[in-house]
Amino acid sequence: MVKGKCYFCGADIELSDKVFRKDQCPGCRRDLHACVQCKFYDPQAYNQCAEPMAERVVDKEKANLCTYFQFAGKKASEVSSEDAKKKWEELFKKK
Repeated sequence: MVKGKCYFCGADIELSDKVFRKDQCPGCRRDLHACVQCKFYDPQAYNQCAEPMAERVVDKEKANLCTYFQFAGKKASEVSSEDAKKKWEELFKKK
């Protein structure tokens, strides 16, 4: 069972199996198997991907064939706030 939210519109996503390349959000009809919907998506990482073995994908908002894809299920605003919190903690981390 796959549950989460669409990165683009925040609609609830519930699938009985994994996310396939042609799956779309029922709310906004955007691709679910896209980099921005993946748990490895990291705008600060090389190729914007935290998975070092993944091949480069140019359009992060379109469906792709990445075999490392794992649905994150987070809306864009949630991803941004998590990144900000992580950077804040790293800034004041004791060495």
